[in-house]
Amino acid sequence: MSMIFNASEVFDVAIQIEQNGIEFYSNAAQRASDDATRQLLLDLAGMEEEHEATFFELKAALVGEQTEADWFDPDGEALRYLQAFAEGNVFNLTDDASQAVTELPTLRDILTFAIERERDSIIFYVGIKEMVPKKLGADKIERIIKEEMNHVALLSERLRGL
Repeated sequence: MSMIFNASEVFDVAIQIEQNGIEFYSNAAQRASDDATRQLLLDLAGMEEEHEATFFELKAALVGEQTEADWFDPDGEALRYLQAFAEGNVFNLTDDASQAVTELPTLRDILTFAIERERDSIIFYVGIKEMVPKKLGADKIERIIKEEMNHVALLSERLRGL
């Protein structure tokens, strides 16, 4: 099944993921019981802000004035993935990040939830990277993937320390 989908919408999803991360980490920092964890969460929120800015730049560069620019997906794999994503099977963008924090009773729960969300975002960004030509910024997405992997490592280290 060949499919064409809107590049602008793909980057809108990436931007929303980062905005959700900013909100989640900022709210989680307010609930942190110690200074080291609070600072880690605030640092992660700052990194997510940088990722958001990068996706805005990539969207502008790739889509430019043509907000209806399309990408061709000859095997339909990207479309199936994006459909699963949109249905909330990978990462539910409709969840209120601030509400999620209040529903997590312990720091362990907050860190575990954050690790899961970071893993989900990595999976999504790997999919995006496959669709972006190297000359138009695939290396920037690769950098974000590595940073998100580092987030998982930092959160996992803090979780082990509990």
